[in-house]
Amino acid sequence: MKVAIVGAGLMGTATCYPLSDNGHDVRLVGTHLDGDIIESCRERGYHPRLKRQLPSGVRPFFVDEIAQALDGVDVIVSGVNSLGVHWIGHAIGPYLRPGQLVVAVTKGLEAAENGDLLILPDVVYGELPEDVRDEVTLAAIAGPCIAGELAGRRQSCVVYGSRDRHAAYELAGIFRTSYYHIWPTGDLVALELCAAFKNAYTLGVGLAAGLLEQAGGVDSAGAYTYNLAAATFAQGCTEISRWLQIAGGVSAEKVHVFAYGLPSPGDFYVTTQGGRTVRLGRLLGAGHTFAEAREIMAGETLEAAEIVRVMADALPKLTARGIVAVGEFPLLQALVDVVVRGLPLDLPLDAYFQSMA
Repeated sequence: MKVAIVGAGLMGTATCYPLSDNGHDVRLVGTHLDGDIIESCRERGYHPRLKRQLPSGVRPFFVDEIAQALDGVDVIVSGVNSLGVHWIGHAIGPYLRPGQLVVAVTKGLEAAENGDLLILPDVVYGELPEDVRDEVTLAAIAGPCIAGELAGRRQSCVVYGSRDRHAAYELAGIFRTSYYHIWPTGDLVALELCAAFKNAYTLGVGLAAGLLEQAGGVDSAGAYTYNLAAATFAQGCTEISRWLQIAGGVSAEKVHVFAYGLPSPGDFYVTTQGGRTVRLGRLLGAGHTFAEAREIMAGETLEAAEIVRVMADALPKLTARGIVAVGEFPLLQALVDVVVRGLPLDLPLDAYFQSMA
């Protein structure tokens, strides 16, 4: 197969490795922000952010060479972050042809005017030319996968989703290797909701480490805040499960599969193990305002904060329409209060796990 990856960030580039190992013709296209990365890849075959040599068969392209890179490809991988989803639609749109598969690694959500949640593949769909948007198939990748581990050919398990189940199975066959294990699904909306919300709730788990710092750190008896982190993790899983019921469009049986499998706690767990989302939560928990934390983390893409911002707009609209009950998402509301409203952190622990009563 001929595959082009548009966006030379960590996860987009990491998908080069299983593709190349499977013998596919792989083109890596940088965005307008990736010039230095593509230059390094061309001159040295080295990706400076992944800190790895590219597979020898991967060909790097600058963004102004996108027409050449997309010529004749069967699959296009969108490797941009959530802030680039509108751009990617415009960038690839002129070069699409019927029958192509477009698969995204991006995680995030947008909200319609009435508060309805929009998954990012649907946002991309809206940016594609009208004469071709229904002639290509959109798909997405989710699940616990750290880019550096995939590029290092460590064992990884993920889910590929598309409303066209056949396309999900086809993509799984293209990408699957002995170290990259893929489960296909036709439940694209549920998959993307899990992928997006786990970022927001990971921010919540990160708060526990910050609260420990604010309290003076580990005490002389070695007490951490793991209890708090675990409870917040569990509440995050509980709230994701409820979002799947409200907006996922899947059966109760499938809610269970997604809420307690790879797409939700699996991906959620790996995201809590480090990275910018946990760091943002730690800074907020330590007493920094979001504005201060954003300044400290200047240059980082804070996708978790963007999801919280989207939900700050969507939650009251969904509540007013009777779709969401008042107080139904206490952890998410606490994140909205801190990130968007600038209020002091107040985790409502006694409001967690209301369904246990």
